Amino acid sequence: MDRLGGLFLPKHPLFSASPRLLSENPKYNNGMADALLIYNPAAGRISVRPFIGGVIRVLNDHGWRVEVAESVNGRHTTQLARMAGRENFRAVFTIGGDGTAGQAAGGLLGSQTALGVLPAGTTNVWAREMGIRAFIWPNIRTLRQNTRLLVEAPPCGVDVGLCNGQPFLMWAGIGLDAMTVKKLDPRKRFEKYLNVPEYFAATVWNATIWHGMNLHVTADDKQVEGHYLLAIASNIRHYGGLLQISPTAYLDDGMMDLWLLSGSTLADAFRHFFDMQSGRLLSSDLARCIPFRKVSIQSETPFPVQIDGEPLLGAQQAELEVLPQKLLILMPPQARHLLQADQAQSAQPG
Repeated sequence: MDRLGGLFLPKHPLFSASPRLLSENPKYNNGMADALLIYNPAAGRISVRPFIGGVIRVLNDHGWRVEVAESVNGRHTTQLARMAGRENFRAVFTIGGDGTAGQAAGGLLGSQTALGVLPAGTTNVWAREMGIRAFIWPNIRTLRQNTRLLVEAPPCGVDVGLCNGQPFLMWAGIGLDAMTVKKLDPRKRFEKYLNVPEYFAATVWNATIWHGMNLHVTADDKQVEGHYLLAIASNIRHYGGLLQISPTAYLDDGMMDLWLLSGSTLADAFRHFFDMQSGRLLSSDLARCIPFRKVSIQSETPFPVQIDGEPLLGAQQAELEVLPQKLLILMPPQARHLLQADQAQSAQPG
């Protein structure tokens, strides 16, 4: 085993890299790229472990020296990423789902270590946002293909959210969607083959017993009160896989969208689903979108909470805040349109 900042990194016979500790050389050489590769062995429908060697070979071919760590749980992922940031690694690459990416992001806040996401989970919303294919059985070469994309990508600053002190990269949700996340977590690998019908069935079941919550919302200088099935703070354009919730969102504008979806019945839940699917959510009389930098959500009764598809402890209050460009991301070329800075630069006369 090798050791990174007091955290053990397991070796595996498939790994062809020669791990090296940056702490052994106090002078960090920016001319040589160094990376920590964190993989989640429980992610996705098939094991990623047999394919890790291919990713390492791509990184080695591009001059990256690699250390490898198998994540035990989400907290471990965050710890590993934080230690890599302190050791001035050039990048942390994650192989796993949306939750793994968000957990690593939480460990890299404010550091100069960039996050490279190699999606290999079940839903892979971040992959859809970035315009890349996720690692699934028909696309087993995508891990290496995505690695080649990211090693050539420059680091870009993106916003990160905080929900009750916990960082999130994509979204935080309270209410119905958080109930579903909690019900489904954790899942065995064979259950992930039924991801869409299982998620749909769980949401329908929860919607029959969940009748919403009375919320008092203070978003910057706005105050809103009402009865809602769910509330979603979104940093990205996609939500829940195929659905698009904030079609004009940017990752670096210092703002996020708070969606408040009214209702109390299963029929209301179905209407919100079809409005998202058809792109009519912005014009729905049951939905309200509030851009924010800081928001406080309070309720007289406890509500479930999730961030990046991972359940948190329930609460009666949620404090959310945007941390502008607090994280460096290795972003593939096809996703640069998600950066407001790039759009502003391209709009300038040549």
